[in-house]
Amino acid sequence: MEKPVPVIFIVDDDISVRESLELLIASMGWQPETFASAQMFLAHPRVFVPNCLVLDVSLPEMSGLDLQKLISGKRADMPIIFITGNGDVPMTVQAMKAGAVDFLTKPFSDEALLSAINHAIERSAAALADEAQLCELREDYESLTPREREVMAFVVAGRLNKQVGGELGISEITVKAHRGNVMRKMKAASLPDLVIMATKLQLSAESKR
Repeated sequence: MEKPVPVIFIVDDDISVRESLELLIASMGWQPETFASAQMFLAHPRVFVPNCLVLDVSLPEMSGLDLQKLISGKRADMPIIFITGNGDVPMTVQAMKAGAVDFLTKPFSDEALLSAINHAIERSAAALADEAQLCELREDYESLTPREREVMAFVVAGRLNKQVGGELGISEITVKAHRGNVMRKMKAASLPDLVIMATKLQLSAESKR
């Protein structure tokens, strides 16, 4: 399979900056998407390929930092690189604490921006892979019967088969059968493997549904 072409979003109200960055990014074989405002960017649908956002701090109506706050936590697959003509230390610290990959002050070199974008694309690809893995885990968990989910919750909490049987009012042999089904459906190679899956799914002994 061919690797998907990364998409680089550029949000800057200066058309000359947008055009120059668009040419630079296209020359690297990436797909540039340019916007003059945060609102125009927000209207664009999400992409499911490695991507990043090259974002100007000073924008009309909604600033780059405000846009970062809006999408922070919702888009782990879209790292942000800030660019600014007049960055100061507090602004940089604020952006980096909120998860920005880099903070470049204009004029910056092509090499500095391309290096930041490469790093951002790697982070985006890793986040998308994690998201796909979690989605597959959720699908596997959804394939379990209600009873199998109950058994899984107790097993990953460290209960023995006999204890699980006592909790659920079923025989130890039945618990073993359910446990085997859980391991098979979740594609778990071992109990520690299943515990890691439960942690990712944020399951507990109380979440039996």
